[in-house]
Amino acid sequence: MHDQASPSIARCLHQGWQLREVDPAQDLATQAASGEGWIAAQVPGTVYRDLQDAGRIPDPYIARHEAEVQWVAERDWLWRLDFQVDASEVRRHMALCFDGLDTIAQVWLDGRLIARSENMFVPLQVDLDPARDLTPGPHRLLIRCDSALNHGRMLQARLGTRPLWNGDSSRLYVRKAPYHYGWDWGPTLLTAGPWKPVRLQADDVRLVSLHSPVWLADDLGRARIDVALELAGMLDGIEVEHVLVDADGAEVARQRSPASGSHQAGLAIAQPRLWWPAGQGGQPLYTLTTRLWRGEVELRREQRRIGLRRIRLVQEPVAGEAGLSFYFEVNGRAFFCGGANWIPDDLLLERVSPARYRDRVLTAVDGGHTMLRVWGGGIYEDEAFYDACDELGVLVWQDFLFACGLYPAHDAYLASVEAEARAAITRLRHRASLAIWCGNNEDYTLAESVGAHGPGSDTVRFEARRIYEQLLPTLCAELDPLRPYWPGSPYTPGVDGLQNSQDKTAGDRHSWEVWHQLMLPYQRYAEVGARFVSEFGLQSHPSLAVLHAAIPDEAERRPGSRTLQWHNKASSVVGADGHRRLAVYLADNLPPVTTLAAEVQATQFIQAEAMRHAYEAFRRRWQRPGARACGGALVWQLNDCWPVSSWAIVDSAGQRKPAWHVIRRALAPLACAVRRDAAGVSAWAMSSLDVEIEVQATWVIQRLNGLPLGEHDELVRLAPNGTTELSPPKRWCDGLDVPLIAGLRLNHAGHEVGATSWPEPLRWHTLRDPHVEVVQSSDGFVTVSASRPAKGIWLDAPGATFADNFIDLLAGESREIRVEGPIDDLRVVSLFDLQAAA
Repeated sequence: MHDQASPSIARCLHQGWQLREVDPAQDLATQAASGEGWIAAQVPGTVYRDLQDAGRIPDPYIARHEAEVQWVAERDWLWRLDFQVDASEVRRHMALCFDGLDTIAQVWLDGRLIARSENMFVPLQVDLDPARDLTPGPHRLLIRCDSALNHGRMLQARLGTRPLWNGDSSRLYVRKAPYHYGWDWGPTLLTAGPWKPVRLQADDVRLVSLHSPVWLADDLGRARIDVALELAGMLDGIEVEHVLVDADGAEVARQRSPASGSHQAGLAIAQPRLWWPAGQGGQPLYTLTTRLWRGEVELRREQRRIGLRRIRLVQEPVAGEAGLSFYFEVNGRAFFCGGANWIPDDLLLERVSPARYRDRVLTAVDGGHTMLRVWGGGIYEDEAFYDACDELGVLVWQDFLFACGLYPAHDAYLASVEAEARAAITRLRHRASLAIWCGNNEDYTLAESVGAHGPGSDTVRFEARRIYEQLLPTLCAELDPLRPYWPGSPYTPGVDGLQNSQDKTAGDRHSWEVWHQLMLPYQRYAEVGARFVSEFGLQSHPSLAVLHAAIPDEAERRPGSRTLQWHNKASSVVGADGHRRLAVYLADNLPPVTTLAAEVQATQFIQAEAMRHAYEAFRRRWQRPGARACGGALVWQLNDCWPVSSWAIVDSAGQRKPAWHVIRRALAPLACAVRRDAAGVSAWAMSSLDVEIEVQATWVIQRLNGLPLGEHDELVRLAPNGTTELSPPKRWCDGLDVPLIAGLRLNHAGHEVGATSWPEPLRWHTLRDPHVEVVQSSDGFVTVSASRPAKGIWLDAPGATFADNFIDLLAGESREIRVEGPIDDLRVVSLFDLQAAA
């Protein structure tokens, strides 16, 4: 022990772990001392990964092996580590830190029980006596994780079964990632173990907490970071220093002063460089470094990056309509918030590297997304995810982790939730990307479905409202008051206590009339819009390569096979029926197919067309100031966690589906849409530019065989940051029952965007071979052309990435597309090929 404060030490304890199954016939001490039954364990990690690495279980993602590993979740497991404490590491305050234990865990140090945990999301810091517990020399650490499934079922037997969607109903009593219990896009794998870092922390001066809220002047010309520290330990002679540098590394502010238990400082910034969402401006990040000093000896250092921005959730009247808007405004600028829902990128989370996180977020940015919603059935994500969002300008809608259930709210459960929420809020509140806290996913909707919420409901059964309407908003107001809080998704503020989560005139809404519920044709997406559509989507298969890897048996690589259906977890109240719903949308729109390759193309084609209808319809309602009838649309979902047919627009291998390209075009700074059907003709242009612009509009109409029927040019002025309704030529409105293709191109300063409207359903109409030609036009570019109309041209080459894909061409049109990688084995397909294969 030192007379003066010494530098802090934080040492990861990740090497040398072992794992074994708990033997209920032996006492723990005997098993801990035994040399038998142990296998190498990865920490951070999960039991499934270790068992698979040891050859004890097959890969649960392949074939139907998931069913063969369910026994793992019913067993209890023990982790063991022998480690040394060096005399130089001893400090007055010693602790073992467990950033995440999954989930029902007990921890022993040298045979003494030192901690218990029943919440996967609450980090533990176990303070220990350096003179008794962590003396210099060898030590043994044991972690026992009991079956979360058995634990939850024990609680359920005592407290009662509660309504839910997805997974085993016992999950509602256990603070574990809900998706581990199985979802309608994911397998059932109830992981266990130290899933986050384990470390030894030794301090003479403890940094208990650090808070750094940002204040911006109304005119955005000045900023201040108010830094608040809580310290404990030997503070005599200790100083605190804060240094702020900008994105270029230039020092902006510095302050050094004597330490105190509650230490505060204000760092002023003149002419702040503002952080903006992607597409709205740059993402400069300031680096705040906080150091504790004893003279010239640095005792502790904490560093974080901060974006200077102000965010507001705007709920105001909508001109000519009932209800209130729901849109986001950053630094005083309103914008349509297009994006996607985010699920955990794997079940075995140790496999998701920082590079993989960044690649997924970059995929969203490249697709024009400005927001990702971290869905409430997953996890509070890894720092690498939020780092990528901060750096790339993606706003984060952050759910608290409650999904699709009537959760309990007894005192012990509330205490656990409070600890969890405090940990999440204090960890994430400095993030520039974090836009909103949300209480839950679909719990209000489920409560309505069972009569536990809404007019005349039995609200006693929906006691979790204490969590969403009292506990969580109180904590957010205390710990992060500068950010909006929203009780649930979907949620609608009620009048006189009356609420309806399906209200289209206020709040956010999950529009599942397409695919779920009524199974509306996707062409009717415009009918199910809302003030903010936070979920909607339609399924497709992943890439053929993903399916081939997941289905090794060639006999099963066919439409309708048992293994293919196993890799589609979509369900309804009557059971797993994703394959049936896929079949309905295929049958309604396309001719039948007989091969797996054709079915992959067909399902991805339908998903892409559905997303085109949805995003164009929803963004159309972003009209003008005072008339923001729809403030955003988040597709369900961006990513997958295993090889599966799902609503994802990027499959588990990172392959961008056609829908990704369609959404990117619909969310571009300048986009247009056209509809020509029995109901009439309409066209509109959507601009996120902040100034009015003049564009040349070219209207084209052709027969299906490519025969031109007319072309018309005119100049059109487009409103800034909104939608401009366009007036098609009168000829477009003639003979609406005639199968014609209508095209619209907008040219602004040499940049061209376009849209086409084809007669639907497409299965009624036979196309002739469009003779699509792809030539290498220059280094890094190909030119795609067609001599007849071509619908849904898809370019595919192993190892190649195309900047644009799934395109429509009228007869005689061409498109230059940037490409990275070789195209020697290029495969080109379109709707014609699907019809020809039928």
